[in-house]
Amino acid sequence: MEDFSGYPIHAPIDYSFAAPNSLLSFLSVDSTALENQIDELSTFSDTPAPSVTRILYTEKDVLARRCALLLVFTLCGLILRYHKENACFHGIDWGMGICKLQYIKNLMGLSGLSVREDAVGNIFGRWDGYEPDLAPVATGSHIDAIPYSGKYDGVVGVLGAIEAINVLKRSGFKPKRSLEVVLFTSEEPTRFGISCLGSRLLAGSEALAEALKTTVDAQNISFLEAARSAGYAKEQDDISSVFLKEGSYSAFLELHIEQGPILEAEGLSIGIVTAIAAPASLKVDFEGNGGHAGAVLMPNRNDAGLAAAELALDVEKHVLGSGSIDTVGTVGILELHPGAINSIPSKSHVEIDTRDIDEKRRNDVIEKIHQSATTIASRRRVRLSEFKIVNQDPPALSDKSVIEAMEATLKELNLTHKMMISRAYHDSLFMARVSPMGMLFIPCYKGYSHKPEEYASSHNIGNGVKVLALTLAKLSLK
Repeated sequence: MEDFSGYPIHAPIDYSFAAPNSLLSFLSVDSTALENQIDELSTFSDTPAPSVTRILYTEKDVLARRCALLLVFTLCGLILRYHKENACFHGIDWGMGICKLQYIKNLMGLSGLSVREDAVGNIFGRWDGYEPDLAPVATGSHIDAIPYSGKYDGVVGVLGAIEAINVLKRSGFKPKRSLEVVLFTSEEPTRFGISCLGSRLLAGSEALAEALKTTVDAQNISFLEAARSAGYAKEQDDISSVFLKEGSYSAFLELHIEQGPILEAEGLSIGIVTAIAAPASLKVDFEGNGGHAGAVLMPNRNDAGLAAAELALDVEKHVLGSGSIDTVGTVGILELHPGAINSIPSKSHVEIDTRDIDEKRRNDVIEKIHQSATTIASRRRVRLSEFKIVNQDPPALSDKSVIEAMEATLKELNLTHKMMISRAYHDSLFMARVSPMGMLFIPCYKGYSHKPEEYASSHNIGNGVKVLALTLAKLSLK
């Protein structure tokens, strides 16, 4: 595969962890190619540019990640091999172009990685080290995107990881431990309301594996039906087959845009993430009586909509009252039934996101929200029909050895940085349950994320890829 991909085959080179200068002089990021790949991947979208919408197991998601074709370049030209066992779903437009049909898998193949997929569509591309029996070092992120999002969130950590492998190959480096790029399935909770679905399963969530057997989306399509339409989860038992044992990787490192304004505002190149905040998601339903907007007098109403509105304000009150700037809460969904301007809402549905770097403080906020929901329901004479904690994850701490490797790399590359926490959560939160974990942030324009204005410069992405590549090299030699 190295011959095919254009990279020379080299004997193992013993770069020492403490003296990487021989490698430093050969680090070269192809920023133009990487920028073009990011632009190309953004065209796999259900909404027009500059927005990106890529929802789990939809046509654009599957086209972007894995149509199972294999490109083999030879001196005689292009040979296309169709692998029946990984056949694409029906409805492919064969005129779209070969690269579009297998974008991420094809890029992994062109980089000389051996590629596999698991039962839910996590994709793994491995570069074998010269001691392949050692636990590998992994890196990666996601490419799914919420509606009308941007083109850098997650994508930088996938395409940047592949380019980091290319950087090391071009330098002549040979890893001791294998290096593996992971594309995680469904980091965003858009379709089934479950964030970090792929990495949660890799971390061994038996509860999630069981729940997915009966989980459906807003169109009442089951998770298993959707997964099978994309060529995954051929058997229900396959879901638990994705679990990784603790120690499957010797380290995991994720490159990501900051999704916040700190690095740009302070003129810094890199953020080293020391911890990822503890996230929780809540679903709350109120039921009242409804009625005609003109005929039912105000003292006689049982308005489920006002109960939801009052709870939304209480979420803000409890979060602000926590005593910490690190406590945040968001009412991201508020739905009313029947949804007519002249009808008193008889039902309301609220979804709440709350996070904190301190798990106990976050849990205290959740309890206060629950108390508010109960009190509001009683006072407004409506029924609290559901108060469900969808997930209540603990925070994750970055591993000291991974942080030290990043710090050493930044010193050698002469890049400015700061230690920081991640208030957004990522697949790294769950990979920390499998292996020592670390994250590195690069600046993004005004901290924008999850909207079309999201942007990271080629210069900053290039710095991130260099840090990632050299840190992976260090970790692979340990």
